[in-house]
Amino acid sequence: MNNESPLGKASRYRNQYEPGLLFAIARRASRQAIGLEDNFPFFGSDIWTAWELTWLNPAGVPQVAVAEFRVPFDSPCLIESKSLKLYLNSFTMSRYASADALRDVIAHDLSSSAGAAVEVRLCSPAAALPLSSPPGDCIDHIAARCDVYDVDASLLSTGTAIVSERLYSHLLRSLCPVTDQPDLGSVLIAYSGPQIDRAGLLRYIVSYREHNDFHEACVERMFMDILRRCRPTQLSVYARFQRRGGIDINPFRSNFEAMPASFRLPRQ
Repeated sequence: MNNESPLGKASRYRNQYEPGLLFAIARRASRQAIGLEDNFPFFGSDIWTAWELTWLNPAGVPQVAVAEFRVPFDSPCLIESKSLKLYLNSFTMSRYASADALRDVIAHDLSSSAGAAVEVRLCSPAAALPLSSPPGDCIDHIAARCDVYDVDASLLSTGTAIVSERLYSHLLRSLCPVTDQPDLGSVLIAYSGPQIDRAGLLRYIVSYREHNDFHEACVERMFMDILRRCRPTQLSVYARFQRRGGIDINPFRSNFEAMPASFRLPRQ
């Protein structure tokens, strides 16, 4: 990442609209590292929730909303999260005729930065996402010995039974590749195919604990490792990370199911 990124630097918080604060990061490098080029074996989106959006109406009265952004998986770029925080803060003292007018401005700017159409939805705090739990079985209490803390796909294995199941863990942790700040989250894996060894899957998820990469790249690496090692006929990987700077990022990749409905976990 070049030196124009605001990550790891002291920042001045501007309170008047400034689209130039957005900083795009090309997806290509992280995808090439796991053998992905242009023929992607998945589809999906990066679902962002911004909990601290505020602006002024024409009378100068502050307005507040929770914003959801859906960045398509095939956009050339992702948007660096600190730059998004600074950009959203720049609306604080800016006036807009309506929430719809603000939404259109944000959609235009994010789409220009990502290089693809970004969906934007604003809702009142009273209508914010309900608390929920992932569907399926939690594997966090399985007896497993964890001693590998950087990604190791060889921890994954399967048996002979053919199953369809959803497994999840709240033990996902990775590190920002620039600042080394920890990113904690939960990950849901839905698949059909040879049954994945649950202890091995748990050890694999834990192996991200000291891994440096962005949320989106971690999920794509998980998808590719499981696809290559376990050979499911159907696969989805959906991570919901805890918020940092008032924003949570929730990448979803699948080769068989539609985008999930929005929800939030108790830690979000």
